[in-house]
Amino acid sequence: MTATSGGREPVLKIGTRGSPLALWQANETASQLRQAHGWPDDAVALEIIKTSGDMIQDRPLSQAGGKGLFTKEIDIALLEGRIDLAVHSAKDMPTRFPDGIVIAAYLEREDVRDALIARDAKTLMELRPNAVVGTASLRRQALVKRLRPDIETTLLRGNVETRLGKVEKGELDATLLAGAGLKRLGFAHRAAGLIPLEQFPPAIGQGAIAITCRTDDQKTLAALAKINHAPTAIALAAERAFLTVLDGSCRTPIAGHATLNGDMLNFHGLVLRTDGTEVFEVKRHGKTTDAAALGHDAGEELARTLPAGILGH
Repeated sequence: MTATSGGREPVLKIGTRGSPLALWQANETASQLRQAHGWPDDAVALEIIKTSGDMIQDRPLSQAGGKGLFTKEIDIALLEGRIDLAVHSAKDMPTRFPDGIVIAAYLEREDVRDALIARDAKTLMELRPNAVVGTASLRRQALVKRLRPDIETTLLRGNVETRLGKVEKGELDATLLAGAGLKRLGFAHRAAGLIPLEQFPPAIGQGAIAITCRTDDQKTLAALAKINHAPTAIALAAERAFLTVLDGSCRTPIAGHATLNGDMLNFHGLVLRTDGTEVFEVKRHGKTTDAAALGHDAGEELARTLPAGILGH
């Protein structure tokens, strides 16, 4: 299905999932493209594509094929030329793409922290003993268990409103969502609070919007270059290099966060046991021009020290 406001052929077609958050991200990308290039409203159209990740709701992605389930059908549409670019939550993207596809731009990153959604508590520590927390993320599950071993975690899939509703109806004591997504959808007020990064480091890419296109599509690459947020791209280069070394999919709790201070970059990466009983950390500091190398080196260092089998290989 294509969303367009005029009769002429759009300059660019954006592929996106159909969830409210995905549509917000795609519309924001379209708006920034129009503004950067002085294009009319109908110059950019959205193509909504249902992905395997949207259709599989009864089990964790780690058991169904990993993060690529949110991009597979969109990647096919891109390679077949049915769309010109695709917009994704960076944290949902696999480390490797099909040949012919590249991340061409990032929009400016939002807050990277996780938000606690709970009816009767403001923090994880205030949740009742043996509370039930819903999440589909192994990282969030492990971090919750690290802080509160008594808490029971259960699978919770679905879009943001579905997850919020489960807590508000009392079916769960709490859940955890990216604060960035809540803010973008106008739901920030429904969070009990944001969890400090020291307690709850984010997923790789959390808060960032990534835009892919074909490697040989010079027109689209040039159009996207005008809206690329360079500091976000640098931070994500470090984070994704770290994840790539560890071959992180959805089978292992991995967290990582790069921050910039002028021309310097700080990186903090973690791997956890799924039950939260052990955490393995690494830190790096260096020039932003070495972002990918810093992330890669951090991943290599951590990989050498991890107990056998922890990465699920």
